[in-house]
Amino acid sequence: MKVLIAGGAGFIGSTIASACLDAGFTPVILDDLSTGRAEFVRDRIFYRGDIADRQLVDRIFAEHPDIEAAVHCAALIVVPDSVAHPLRYYRENVGKSVEFLDALVANGCDRFLFSSSAAIYQPGDDFAVDETSPVAGTSPYGHSKAMVEQVLQDSARAYALRVISLRYFNPVGADPRMRTGLQLARPSHVLGKMIEATRTGVPFQVTGTDWPTRDGSGIRDYVHVWDLAEAHVEALRQFDAVLAPGNSGYEVVNLGTGNGTTVHELLTAFTNVLGRPIETRLSPRRPGDSAGTYTRSERARKLLGWQPRLSLEDGIRHSLQWAELRDSRLGPADQEQSAADVGATAHDHALTPSA
Repeated sequence: MKVLIAGGAGFIGSTIASACLDAGFTPVILDDLSTGRAEFVRDRIFYRGDIADRQLVDRIFAEHPDIEAAVHCAALIVVPDSVAHPLRYYRENVGKSVEFLDALVANGCDRFLFSSSAAIYQPGDDFAVDETSPVAGTSPYGHSKAMVEQVLQDSARAYALRVISLRYFNPVGADPRMRTGLQLARPSHVLGKMIEATRTGVPFQVTGTDWPTRDGSGIRDYVHVWDLAEAHVEALRQFDAVLAPGNSGYEVVNLGTGNGTTVHELLTAFTNVLGRPIETRLSPRRPGDSAGTYTRSERARKLLGWQPRLSLEDGIRHSLQWAELRDSRLGPADQEQSAADVGATAHDHALTPSA
């Protein structure tokens, strides 16, 4: 099977591409390298460009008419940034997704996997959610994912299109074979901030200490990125069983561990794996933050035959291993932008952000 992966040079997209290769699938990657890395697409079929560039998408299908499915994980993902720049997030995450989907439908690609997010959910009193829980995000980022899901649901009714929206919880870790990992030297998510604290000595900030959780810190469902990637492989394998060929359809599936971990609990697990404590500070909530959620759903196991295999400690360990390797693979932080412009193939074209 040949699979188009939009955003396939980013953290999650590149890991999905590796899992596809390991499974015998051929990824065709579309990414603008605005946050993705050229190093992650070396020796892979790669087009540098924007998902909203209809001419480029048409060209990809003309050159690869055997593409059988598309995976869409090109998006802007930083919650506080979405609060500060909502128009940018709606343009990039919603507007461009509409253009990309229109091109896929026109090119006859009827299998579509969407990288959605648990950020769309309104958590219940126990912070556990399933696919039937109310959708009520707390940030423009979450709203943008919910909007795209609505577009996809309506489009699946109207066109020869079948869609599985995979609602991610909180990815951690790296490819266990260390082919790819977090591409940013200073990531904004909680585990990345803990690793940054170990490397720079800057105190780790626990943002929000008055949430109605068991210890006052936010609660999340931390799922290993390799488990997430393998879930995409299983969704591709099981696609026609979940949504029968010839019928339009739409399905949503949570991808998480089912375990809620608070920030304080994550910090304890992190220091246990690291073998020493890190300096910590308590800080106010950030704009757009929520108490968090974790999944209580069994739908991924029932529909895809998937369940996570790797532990939170595995995710922490692999993240630390990748952090030690990152600069030798990608270059130091002050070279990030220049490195993104190196190694783009003959398929170079316009500009698509990547998760």
